[in-house]
Amino acid sequence: MKKWIKIAFWCLLIIGVSITLGLTKSTQASKILLSPEILIHVEGEYTFLTEDELLTRLKADGYLYDNQLMEQLDVNKLEQYIAKMPEVKAVDVFANIGNSWSIELSLRKPVARIFNKRGESFYMDKEGKSLPISPTHSARLLLFSGEINDDLSTPSVDQIINNDSLKSILFLDDVYRISNYVCNDPFLHALIGQVYVQKDGQMLIIPLVGEQKIEFGKADTEKSIEEKFSKLKVFYKEAIPYEGWEKYKTISLKYNNQIVCTKRDEIKTIDK
Repeated sequence: MKKWIKIAFWCLLIIGVSITLGLTKSTQASKILLSPEILIHVEGEYTFLTEDELLTRLKADGYLYDNQLMEQLDVNKLEQYIAKMPEVKAVDVFANIGNSWSIELSLRKPVARIFNKRGESFYMDKEGKSLPISPTHSARLLLFSGEINDDLSTPSVDQIINNDSLKSILFLDDVYRISNYVCNDPFLHALIGQVYVQKDGQMLIIPLVGEQKIEFGKADTEKSIEEKFSKLKVFYKEAIPYEGWEKYKTISLKYNNQIVCTKRDEIKTIDK
């Protein structure tokens, strides 16, 4: 007898909980949706998407509207829509208890601005993906220009690196190697303002200080970039303080174990 009483008790408890949850869910679904709590994670100093801009886009494309009910919020579709925004690196949308909900997203970090030979401009983020220019936001970044055919539709850097045919005709992987190295080095970041890509793929660096040009050569491997920039840092820290900023016309890093400097009236070779 006791056994049947226990079974009946648990059955009634389950039914009661189910009814309560059903009523709670029904009540929650019929509530007017509140404005979302938005948390935006930004890496670095540049914010390319604000809370107001995000809400404006969601309303313009019909994902949010006045007197919207909680049951009309499609979390999965909303998350997929936000994830496709070019500025967004990752996003999570949560529906909370009641009629509150939240959006948490991380933005991509631009490290370079690129002008191709057709005058088109776009950014590259720190993962080597292209990012369109924003009509409302701008960033002062390392600038690349010259004989660059790449554009916003060019494959990402990881795709180029793993494809020999793409590596021979595109420069985004070279741009990525240099910009990534410079952005992670405070000294170089403060020194270098622009990189010009020549027809043969050689890089010409234009520093922010002084009138000299730096013949960098090609940037086809991380090892060669590290070696060249190491030579350049030694030169600027040890030679420039004694020689002066205006003494050299060009500084060439293209040769192994040495720096070839062209002064205003002569050529000087410094072994390294």
